[in-house]
Amino acid sequence: QVQLAESGGGLAQVGGSLQLTCVATVTRWKINVMAWYRQAPGKQREMAARITSLGYTAYADSVKDRFTISRDNAKNTIYLQMNSPKPEDTAVYYCYAGLDTDWGTEDFWGQGSQVTVSS
Repeated sequence: QVQLAESGGGLAQVGGSLQLTCVATVTRWKINVMAWYRQAPGKQREMAARITSLGYTAYADSVKDRFTISRDNAKNTIYLQMNSPKPEDTAVYYCYAGLDTDWGTEDFWGQGSQVTVSS
């Protein structure tokens, strides 16, 4: 019902910037929440940033004021602008979409995109 295609990962320099993009292809229903999660080696997956269909956003404390999530509802696309990345931001970043169906929310995940921040 939902396919997520991520792009934009790779190598970033400390103090630089990087942008991730996630395009959702939806065959039925509508997506409410979309988000970026990340998982560093040896750590649990954590939410980095999320955004609702109305544009309400939330961020992890560790990325607040450095990362910005945005959304284009017409294109079912979200972006994560990563400014001033730090080595501790190195992780696999996963796009998430919550599909609102008649029986509740279904969760969908992208394949993951590696982001490596070097000093």
